Amino acid sequence: MSKLSHYDDAGTPRMVDVGAKAETRRTAKAHAFVRMSKEVLAALPANPKGDPLGVARVAGVLAAKKTADLIPMCHSLPLSYADVDMVMEAEGIRVTATAATSAQTGVEMEALTAVTVAALTIYDMTKALDKRISIEDVYLLEKTGGKSGDFHR
Repeated sequence: MSKLSHYDDAGTPRMVDVGAKAETRRTAKAHAFVRMSKEVLAALPANPKGDPLGVARVAGVLAAKKTADLIPMCHSLPLSYADVDMVMEAEGIRVTATAATSAQTGVEMEALTAVTVAALTIYDMTKALDKRISIEDVYLLEKTGGKSGDFHR
């Protein structure tokens, strides 16, 4: 196993210096599932707070852009793309988020932050209907670019 790059030799957390790395095209896609009852799913079009999926898409994109403000050791990246997609299924809503940049470090955290905040927004806008809604299976689906190469779950 390789050494974690966010710690110095003394074990102190630090931001990684990516200044010497080449800028390359990098993408990432993350996943989450918001599990809810059929009754909550059926009630989504009449939600008194508005369209949960539309609001969640915007919240996810905004979260991707604010990742460095939320995760202490993340670099602030100039995103060239961020989006959130949602698919309603029998047991809930499958959420995927995509982020892209041309930079010296990857956008995995931006995609993961986007998908998580989108899922949290769906929960926030539907929790009045059922407190048992759960956010599950948050993970990186894929990433491209950079020294470590591509990853596909």
